[in-house]
Amino acid sequence: MKIHVFIPRGLRKEVVKEYELSKLAESNNDLHKAWWHLERAHILGQAWPMEHTRTHWRMLLFAFRRKNLKEIIGQFPRLLVGGIKSFLGEIPVGNTGGANVPPLKPLEIPNDLKAIIDLYPR
Repeated sequence: MKIHVFIPRGLRKEVVKEYELSKLAESNNDLHKAWWHLERAHILGQAWPMEHTRTHWRMLLFAFRRKNLKEIIGQFPRLLVGGIKSFLGEIPVGNTGGANVPPLKPLEIPNDLKAIIDLYPR
């Protein structure tokens, strides 16, 4: 079993880009697009504990700003356990990280994100 702690620098840049696009969309009140970018950041970073946890933290903060109780409640266990699952290499690949998706359900990775992830083999 290979343990992943730190996300590769190039992949981290891609995750940060998604965070920035999420902030921009939220500032333009395009909440659907803002959340979509957070989901993309989750897919990109979920294999690395720190990044996985950071994305769930951002999702939780977004949910608080939107007063979305379902998402707030859904993010707490993901925030507490997500990084541990990444550390152990037991992630549901492609999962978007929101409360609207079962936390252990793998999903198909969008082609553009798959191309990025494939550049950084685990």
